Amino acid sequence: MKPEDMQKLVAAAIPDSRVEVESADGRHFMTRVIAAAFEGVSPVQRHRRIYAALGGQVGTSIHALSVQAFTPEEWERRAR
Repeated sequence: MKPEDMQKLVAAAIPDSRVEVESADGRHFMTRVIAAAFEGVSPVQRHRRIYAALGGQVGTSIHALSVQAFTPEEWERRAR
């Protein structure tokens, strides 16, 4: 899978999100998702939404996935 393909899948599943995906080999990925939809949602539920967007590809074409999921406010606080 290409990082751009993963980015499109996650962005389509979580509207109005900012999605960044990095991969050096097309099998191991790091994704960062910033979305207002994460307000009031636990970290586990955020990760589940991202995994759901990728369907059954995690564990097959995606060997490893590191997830960072933030609300816009959390992301702004982190950047300070």
